[in-house]
Amino acid sequence: MHTVWKGAISFGLVHVPVKMFAATEDKDIHLRMIHRECGTPITNVRSCPHCDRKVEWEEISKGYEYEKGRFVLFDEEELEAAKPENTRTIQILDFVSLEEIDPLYYQKTYYLSPDQAGGGAYGLLLEAMRQSGRIGIAKIAIRSKSSLAVIRAIDNCLCIETMFYPDEIRPISGVPNLPAAGEAKVNERELAMAKLLIDQLTTPFDPAKYTDDYRVALLNAIERKIAGEGIDVVASPAAERTNVIDLMAALQASLEAVKPGAEGEAAAAPSTAGKKTSGTSRKKPSVRSSAKKAAAGAENPGGAPGAGKQP
Repeated sequence: MHTVWKGAISFGLVHVPVKMFAATEDKDIHLRMIHRECGTPITNVRSCPHCDRKVEWEEISKGYEYEKGRFVLFDEEELEAAKPENTRTIQILDFVSLEEIDPLYYQKTYYLSPDQAGGGAYGLLLEAMRQSGRIGIAKIAIRSKSSLAVIRAIDNCLCIETMFYPDEIRPISGVPNLPAAGEAKVNERELAMAKLLIDQLTTPFDPAKYTDDYRVALLNAIERKIAGEGIDVVASPAAERTNVIDLMAALQASLEAVKPGAEGEAAAAPSTAGKKTSGTSRKKPSVRSSAKKAAAGAENPGGAPGAGKQP
């Protein structure tokens, strides 16, 4: 697993050095936008519609739209100053019962492992939380974003789950067409049958029995298309091939130039000074210029000025 955060859990005067790992992974099938004509993935270009041109990174600032079309701008120094002071400590504020927290608050789960010589303190906190049946309410800063979180024991591992702050939870009162409390009229016979059906469908929770049907169906469709090699299977052109061709051309020109008799032929060629040359009688590039162009092409695949230079 890849370490996504490194720091320490702090409760009271106890510090527990830990490493954090993502407990979940994205299994969604991500489809890219492809140019159907040639099979090349479409790229997003940073451009300004007002100036009608591409915008470089050094011209870009971050801003908050406080009114339609009006922004407050921030530079990197201002954003750094607003970051939480201690970004390497998970500060446990309180201990509560797990049943007191509605799952609505939970965001993402991470595993915590002991770091360096923190195995003893880690095991102490793990066993104390397991036996007390409590979970810790904490604050943590991940990638400069401060989050509320809970720390709890799962088997022989501590895990942390980031949470929404209370003001990030939308009130239920904003949901339209809900029945008023105590005013829902329910037929008693229908209610008894509904409860009986719930009892019959009640079973111990087994997460292995639930699958993402859409992902499975899409994977099957992808495999069928690949196996059939139909018209929907395309390959994007490799940009590097252009440089290979240029290099081969330069090598071929070099070989032609060093062949016996090449110098004599060049000396015997009539002078064209002062004459207008046609497209078929132009002077061939020298070996040095051909090799120089090939080297420039190899350093600059896209042809953009300065693309192959070192910063």
